[in-house]
Amino acid sequence: MTDQTIRVGVIGASGLAGGELIRLILGHPDLTLTYLGGSSSAGRRPSELHPGLRQDLGLVIEAVDVDAIARRCDVVLLSTPAPVSAELAEQLVDRVQAVVDLSGAFRIRSAELHDKWYPKVKRSPELVDRAVYGVPELIGDELVGASLISLPGCYATAITLGLAPLVLSLGLNLDRVIVDGKSGSSGGGVHLRTADLHPYRAGAIAPYAPGGHRHGAEVADFLSRRKPGTIRSVSMSAHGVAIVRGLLVTCYVLTEDEVDHRTLSRAYLRFYKGHKFVRVRRPDETLIPVPDPQATHGSNYCDVTAVHDADGDRIVVLAALDNLVKGAAGQALQVINKRYELPEDTGLTMQPVMPS
Repeated sequence: MTDQTIRVGVIGASGLAGGELIRLILGHPDLTLTYLGGSSSAGRRPSELHPGLRQDLGLVIEAVDVDAIARRCDVVLLSTPAPVSAELAEQLVDRVQAVVDLSGAFRIRSAELHDKWYPKVKRSPELVDRAVYGVPELIGDELVGASLISLPGCYATAITLGLAPLVLSLGLNLDRVIVDGKSGSSGGGVHLRTADLHPYRAGAIAPYAPGGHRHGAEVADFLSRRKPGTIRSVSMSAHGVAIVRGLLVTCYVLTEDEVDHRTLSRAYLRFYKGHKFVRVRRPDETLIPVPDPQATHGSNYCDVTAVHDADGDRIVVLAALDNLVKGAAGQALQVINKRYELPEDTGLTMQPVMPS
């Protein structure tokens, strides 16, 4: 635990996740924002790029200077494309206390899988071995003192938290996991694409990755390393839907192991007892069926439900979260809290904003 302010830099400060990082850091009592880095946005104030950030931070976005970052930061958050993150992480990892990477550069440990899903991202094998995959609820102790933390993808966070009790608590052997993912437009960032223009996006359900998604591979890689032999395959299809924030994954789990709804419910409640940011829910417990992404907006919660479909001989797991908070910036602060042995919810006690 530290009794000193932790100096934090954000690289990629002009993007949506970068804006969320700035917003959340400003509300964290133990963090001070000391550096904002970018490329095309260099010289601009954060408030120009993020209309919600009216506060004068005394900072402008600067061209990335590794020496300046090392002098001014204890922790560096990389909200940059994966090839950029791989390069910056190598330059910074031994010059600051911790690098937290929000990209996919170090998420997949297997070289074969990484090359399949990130063929343009070359990373140091030594850094791959050092990187800790940052799911705080599952590997919290490993985050303490870590020098390189690879943050899970937004979909991967929801899928992993949804499946973990089946594998790590009940010890089920999952023959097949089929994931149906739906996410809002903020998941694609701020790059201008025709498919993201309002006339096409509004009211749409767009299957942008029907034949597989790299976050499915990421989950399989992580859980297979945590408990080898328990997952045979994870396949995923992803859809863009007409919301801005939030995502929902529905995981259809096929297993020959016997399990009933009562056993599932108890296992999930027991597994996540004491974990403040995972809420195990019944679909009928509120005025609207949950999990629903809008019931998590602006918060660091992931809502999870697991049901047994006896007629279909399957387990159905649903998980919802705000992709910009628990799926990105909020989880980044959560891993910093764990890394420095601060209370896990420091700076993250905001409740969901609903309706939104």
